[in-house]
Amino acid sequence: MISEPFQQNDKSFLTIEKWISKIKGLEVGFTTKLGGVSKNHYSSLNLGLHVQDDQNDCITNRKIISSKTSIPYENWVFAEQVHGNRIEAITERDRGRGLLSYEQGIPKCDGFYTHNPNIMLSLCFADCVPLYFLEPNRELIGLAHAGWKGTVKNIGGEMVKTWIDREGVNPSEIMAVIGPSIGGCCYIVDDKVITAIQELKLQEYPSPYVQISSNQYKLNLKQLNKNLLLESGIKEENIMVSRLCTCCEKELFFSHRRDDGKTGRMLSFIGINREA
Repeated sequence: MISEPFQQNDKSFLTIEKWISKIKGLEVGFTTKLGGVSKNHYSSLNLGLHVQDDQNDCITNRKIISSKTSIPYENWVFAEQVHGNRIEAITERDRGRGLLSYEQGIPKCDGFYTHNPNIMLSLCFADCVPLYFLEPNRELIGLAHAGWKGTVKNIGGEMVKTWIDREGVNPSEIMAVIGPSIGGCCYIVDDKVITAIQELKLQEYPSPYVQISSNQYKLNLKQLNKNLLLESGIKEENIMVSRLCTCCEKELFFSHRRDDGKTGRMLSFIGINREA
């Protein structure tokens, strides 16, 4: 039995315990929907500024989460996510991007990374796949947001390629975690999506979908992202996959599909506190 990479030590977020010892001061997690101040559809820990929640409640929630880490809120960095595959390197000058407005985050960006300490990278989710990246020898960390569009654009592979080309990283040294997202149990897609997946030509890996009727398929986006990470050169033993489904776990997570779009957002986050 493969162990679940995420453990819940606080009601507001889960963490990747197996990564904590890899780098001194590493903080990494995925939030739940519990422990915030938002109301109605966004109850209670909505962390997305781009939904129809009260902005002040959302910012309060973000500060609640940041207070549970050792990296202050003003050092967090967010992105304007567009379901693409653009990867950005984050530096000290980017600290504070997207704190008060979704549009002020890193523009048109669904993946970013840094080797600068005391910066917390963070992205929003409500069913899409959070991808976490770590190269412990270089203390390089990264996050990506992979909905089906970003996945078929191979955003995970783009992160790996960027680290190889820009940072001189050996892909065999990269570790990855595929976080909680909607699972194949709940994610039904049509021929359009499956055609895009077939064009990736990943037949040597386990199929991420099964047809259930005409023009209807159950899609396991986590498996598809794992296939793409393996194709990019990451070793299988360096990839961990969460079993948690954001759609099934109604008491724990927001879900765009389950809640018909009227819902909040969770955050993935990763950073290194050099003073730890």
